[in-house]
Amino acid sequence: MLALALERKSHLIGCAWFWAWAAIGAGFAFGFISFLGVLTLIPTLVLAFILWRVHPVNWFGGVSGIGVMLLVIAYLQRQGPGTTCTHTATSISCDQHLNPLPWLVLGLLFFAAGIAGHARHSARA
Repeated sequence: MLALALERKSHLIGCAWFWAWAAIGAGFAFGFISFLGVLTLIPTLVLAFILWRVHPVNWFGGVSGIGVMLLVIAYLQRQGPGTTCTHTATSISCDQHLNPLPWLVLGLLFFAAGIAGHARHSARA
């Protein structure tokens, strides 16, 4: 019973570190994709350095974090590809959208690869 509780606690701690590194991966992805991301690169680097000093890098978490950011972009571009216009009683607004499918496919691949790698690595340990 005690061994099972310790194993569960170890699993939860491993998952917490995975998601912490996933947040770092998402921060780096945002930094490289978005113009505003330049503002997030330095804080992400500082957080990554602090996290690295406490716990070794979980590359699988970083890969999944990149996947999450790509999935966010796919969601934001969900009306694409092309121009979509919204009409109201007093105004018309039009937006250009990218094709969301490449972002969706890459996001799912990165996210799934990170989860699968973490699960496989955790099963060995």
